[in-house]
Amino acid sequence: MIEKSVGLIELSSVAAGFAVADTMLKAGNVRLILSRSICSGKYMVLIGGDTAAVEAAVSAGAEAANGCLIDQFVISNLHPDVIVALGRTQPPPTDGALGILESFNVATMIEAADAAAKAANVTLMELRLAMALGGKAFCTMTGDVASVQAAVAAGRRVISDAGVLVNAVVISRPHPDVYREVI
Repeated sequence: MIEKSVGLIELSSVAAGFAVADTMLKAGNVRLILSRSICSGKYMVLIGGDTAAVEAAVSAGAEAANGCLIDQFVISNLHPDVIVALGRTQPPPTDGALGILESFNVATMIEAADAAAKAANVTLMELRLAMALGGKAFCTMTGDVASVQAAVAAGRRVISDAGVLVNAVVISRPHPDVYREVI
């Protein structure tokens, strides 16, 4: 099911994460997309549904965070590639440039991936969220060089504006072996 909107809450406590997930699911007619502990002892809850329901659930979850809230967001009209990239297990065709965005937090990376996918004709390859990354997150994308440059620039702006940019790179002609390491 393609969600019209998604909402995410990132927390500094695993225990608070379970309580917030429960609160969010009870606050609105939303679907749980992802709820899990992430590196450095944090927890994330990602939900989807109609915009009003997602907004209500994120608001309720933020109130229930009891001082453990790191970040939160709601994205209306999420680009469908973002959800696909979250669950991708097989790489898509890799015949173009490679773009990589890297962030110090999960929430901003999802927002940056959405901005990148909407900014240019690219395929999001993978969106990896804080697992075995010390709490960081990264997104990879492919397409023609100009599109990847535009998409990375759009994502970089989102991450930079939030003050959590680690790096943003475009490799115009990556060696084929580099793509094997992407997923």
